[in-house]
Amino acid sequence: MLGSTSLAGLPSALFTAGSALAAVAVGRISQARGRRPGLAAGYLTGAIGSAGVITAAILGTPVLLFLALFVYGAGTATNLQARYAGADLATPDRRGRAVSTVLVATTLGGVAGPSLAAPASAFADHLGIPDLAGPFLLSGLAYLLAALVLACWLRPDPLLTARTLSRTATAETGAGPTTDVTDGAPAGSRTGVVLGALVMVVSQLVMVAIMTMAPVYMHDHGHGSTASGLVIALHIGAMYLPSPLTGWLVDRYGRMKVAAASALTLLAAGLLAAASPADSVALLALALALVLLGIGWNFGLVSGTAIITDTVPLATRARAQGRVDVFIAIAGATGGMTSGIMVAAASYPALALLGGILSLALLPAVAATAFHR
Repeated sequence: MLGSTSLAGLPSALFTAGSALAAVAVGRISQARGRRPGLAAGYLTGAIGSAGVITAAILGTPVLLFLALFVYGAGTATNLQARYAGADLATPDRRGRAVSTVLVATTLGGVAGPSLAAPASAFADHLGIPDLAGPFLLSGLAYLLAALVLACWLRPDPLLTARTLSRTATAETGAGPTTDVTDGAPAGSRTGVVLGALVMVVSQLVMVAIMTMAPVYMHDHGHGSTASGLVIALHIGAMYLPSPLTGWLVDRYGRMKVAAASALTLLAAGLLAAASPADSVALLALALALVLLGIGWNFGLVSGTAIITDTVPLATRARAQGRVDVFIAIAGATGGMTSGIMVAAASYPALALLGGILSLALLPAVAATAFHR
């Protein structure tokens, strides 16, 4: 639309900014009215953003495109917030598995989405819409359907029901709110909130930074788009497919141990990516590194989500979860933007090594929380 690639990074930045703002909004609506209106409003906003992108493409208006992409970011934020709804009514010993059930469903979209991009583009061209806007027809429809499904069938509302059950239990026992039985900090503990947020933020930062520049590194060493596409597909599969196992590990062995495993797995991924040779063996080594990177991210997201849900009281849970997701979005944007700068200034192995070392910051935080519980 602009005839230049000089502003190609601006849409991504606006998209991320919109996602961060929407995380706060969805959290506040969920806090005040429940998960159903919060998630439905977020998906509906994403659908409106999709319509705006399509309109901007038809009219050839870059300003409208940028504004629409900002609004479109609400869909991504809502997808991330949905995992919290899965844990609202889960008992502490099953929260990891509840979160993982929502996350593993993301795999279906991750696999189906790219394969439907070409047909969606062809359909858009048939309708006289610019073909590059075709995928936004698909995403807009998906977001709209998600909003309708949640508005009609997410009953009873999980967060409101959890609050009702908590009040009933308190009235029957005559005691204050119960403390969740976990291996982390007690309910209401600021330490637990900080730890859960730190685990997810560091996991997101390291994962995005190393993953973003992997295709560039492969291209520089003679590998084509097919090879890089395969490696990224394996990475995305590793991000979500292990979720059921991760959820079981979190519930069986504890949040702290899986959070520590996240740090060690991310370190292994960084070291392997940094040591990847420049010849054809690099493809196998880098593929394994990105698989480990996805698994480490999954460990961090599931364990961090469980820690947050355990430690934030129901009265403020949704609002706090929305704020945490803002920092996750910022971490992803930071990782993506700084990764290119790091590679230009040094090299991809240096970036991967730095990311792996950064993940080690989680270990003392986990140890300190476990010591003071």
